[in-house]
Amino acid sequence: MKDIQFSRRSDLGSRIDVSFEFFPPKNDVMEARLWETIARLEPLAPNFVSVTYGAGGSTKERTTRALARLSKESALAPAAHLTCVDASRDEVDAVIREFAELGVRRFVALRGDPAEGVGAAYRPHPDGYQTTAELVAALRRIGEFDVSVSAYPEKHPESADFATDIDVLKRKVDAGATRAITQFFFDNDVYERYVERVRRAGIYIPIVPGILPIHNFAQVAGFAGRCGAHVPAWLADRFAGLENDPQTHALIASAVAAEQVLDLIERGVDDFHFYTMNRADLVFAICHLIGIRPRAEEASIAA
Repeated sequence: MKDIQFSRRSDLGSRIDVSFEFFPPKNDVMEARLWETIARLEPLAPNFVSVTYGAGGSTKERTTRALARLSKESALAPAAHLTCVDASRDEVDAVIREFAELGVRRFVALRGDPAEGVGAAYRPHPDGYQTTAELVAALRRIGEFDVSVSAYPEKHPESADFATDIDVLKRKVDAGATRAITQFFFDNDVYERYVERVRRAGIYIPIVPGILPIHNFAQVAGFAGRCGAHVPAWLADRFAGLENDPQTHALIASAVAAEQVLDLIERGVDDFHFYTMNRADLVFAICHLIGIRPRAEEASIAA
């Protein structure tokens, strides 16, 4: 995957940037799919690709292996997810230095969910970083890293109100975060209102929308309910009756995600983070629609 030349074009008149999120594979079959996905998406020249990190380092070995291979075999800029859960400060600092030695210069700093899963009560490690803001500050202390954090257009489920939620984001920014990536959402008005709230609070870092192509509507709807993301009735209607029709489901999913991204571009958004679920086809199709294509394709179009 080395020595790939990249270029990008947008027919919409502005530069569009993207980044992709992957999760570390659990077995050989999933590992093969991950690297097929990376090979498919790499020519699109994302700003970076991130690799998730399980609660308490539960995927540390697999995450480290994926980051090491990305650094050695690809032209992509890897970003490592990092959480505060179930680890002491010293343990977290050691992981930061280990990832840095692999060539990682970008991190996605998260508080993280408890090992019991989304919705379980969060209990800080007695010797660990208590908040994401503390984790961001640690990253800044250890090295010159680009640090992304999370943001919640519909507020974090544990936040009492938007004011509290945005205050948490401001503390992360004050600690040194360089961008925020949002939880996925399906209503662009919700995202736009959230950005307005954030700007009024004096937060001016990029708020990059997180886009989740819907590979399985039932699964996404269930997960959305657990993490506080609203699923509009019109969206459920789009996928109604397609449970046993994967071909049509994929076509609808591609159209829905493309509509969302194109509308956000019309509203002035020029940077997107895709939750790929280690699957390339929908993400590649959306990128193609917004003018992000491999160099060979662009040369062919120009000819």
